[in-house]
Amino acid sequence: MIGAIVGDIVGSRFEWNNHKTKDFALFTDECRFTDDSVMTLAICNAFLQCKTDFSDLSLKTTLSMRKLGRVYPDCDYGGRFNMWLHLGKPEPYNSYGNGAAMRVSACAYVACSLDEAKKLSETVTAVTHNHPEGLKGAEATTVAISLALAGNSKKHIKKHISDKYYPIDFTLDSIRDGYKFYESCQYTVPQALAAFFESVSFEDAIRNAISLGGDSDTIAAITGSIAEAFYGIPDDIRKRALSFLDEHLLGILNDFEEKYPPSSRLFRRQCREL
Repeated sequence: MIGAIVGDIVGSRFEWNNHKTKDFALFTDECRFTDDSVMTLAICNAFLQCKTDFSDLSLKTTLSMRKLGRVYPDCDYGGRFNMWLHLGKPEPYNSYGNGAAMRVSACAYVACSLDEAKKLSETVTAVTHNHPEGLKGAEATTVAISLALAGNSKKHIKKHISDKYYPIDFTLDSIRDGYKFYESCQYTVPQALAAFFESVSFEDAIRNAISLGGDSDTIAAITGSIAEAFYGIPDDIRKRALSFLDEHLLGILNDFEEKYPPSSRLFRRQCREL
């Protein structure tokens, strides 16, 4: 789950200053956490506060995102989402922005089956991003993480994603030169997935994502969330990334990781049967 936070922090300094190679320092003093990390942790917090049957998850997600978003107001939220944070009566606004996918990784760690992971993804996403493409981007990300947690091969995960969600029929090298900044799930989630599929390690996945350019922090957050589930995160990278979070955000992360460690045996069996 922290993989999304690592990707966000590493990518933060490249969002408006793209770096289309894999050669760069992973962390510098210019790095920071952005809305991707804050909203990822807001959803973690919603899971910590909701009922065990998730019947109030939608409400807790709305409350948690709005509360944490107001505590951290200067984190580069999208315009419509920033308005949603402050509306008297918040309603979903038919968004298909990539914010749906960057914040959803906790669902894969909470769920006890792939079907449940999909349902949780839909619930936490639909409070804002209820457009079919927004829901699809979030679900594809959740499914990829879930399958990785269950121990599936990269080949299997890619085939499942290509069959059910997005055809990953391109390489990073074939799109890098012409790839630009997109905010939609349609033009960031497949690319983030490809960055994972072409990787050989967690760090390599993050470097792949950054090398594409575009919405660097969000692409890297999505890629990082999947790469963590598949590779794990080296201790030095985890430690350095956590140094950018304050006590409040670290508290949410620690509480979530304590309550929801990696997937159960039942979940592993169910996912591997796909």
